[in-house]
Amino acid sequence: MKITLKRPQTPAMPSELYTLINQVLMTAEPKSSNAITLNFRDPEYSAEAGGFHPVEIRLEKQDAHWRMVYMTDFAFHGYPIPELIKDIDICFNSNQVYSSLCGWMCPQECKELIKLFIENFISYHSMDVYQVRVSHD
Repeated sequence: MKITLKRPQTPAMPSELYTLINQVLMTAEPKSSNAITLNFRDPEYSAEAGGFHPVEIRLEKQDAHWRMVYMTDFAFHGYPIPELIKDIDICFNSNQVYSSLCGWMCPQECKELIKLFIENFISYHSMDVYQVRVSHD
């Protein structure tokens, strides 16, 4: 499935992320949909053993282009019963970034956090740690 992603969006994302998304979608069955959710999961990730955090990316169709709606990193938090919660959430609709440690911030306040999150995600994907599921809505 080939799509055209709208660029640039704010906060700005590196071209490597757009390339990764297109590579994942090339292996997906083409379907008629208005939204696509990409789920990246490390099957070994758990609260006890650790591992690579799950990441979800949501895309929505806008005219002839697709745009990113959000990119969310999930992690286990809490004791004695850990719960899987949003750890980092980049919301392209509101142009804000959420961190479980700091709450909602504007992208200018967390450029380094965004950069580190995206670079790590791309690196982990290239290491084949994720199983990827593509859902169409």
